[in-house]
Amino acid sequence: MMDWIPIVFVTFKFLVLGTGMFFAVKWHYDQGKKERATRAVLLAGGKVAAVFVLSLLGLGLVTFVLIRMLGMDLTFP
Repeated sequence: MMDWIPIVFVTFKFLVLGTGMFFAVKWHYDQGKKERATRAVLLAGGKVAAVFVLSLLGLGLVTFVLIRMLGMDLTFP
């Protein structure tokens, strides 16, 4: 019984990885065939970047105000 376990597991592993690689290559091939709206992609990316930067600035401001309210020392050594 123990002699078959590596054979079964390795076979299963190759089947799963082979199937995954097939669908990954197929998906990338299909994506390459699609017409891409470059302007829409850049606009969406810009919006995501803007939201990220604004969130980062907001978090920094909230942290600064909270530290001030708690009376913590903000000076650099």
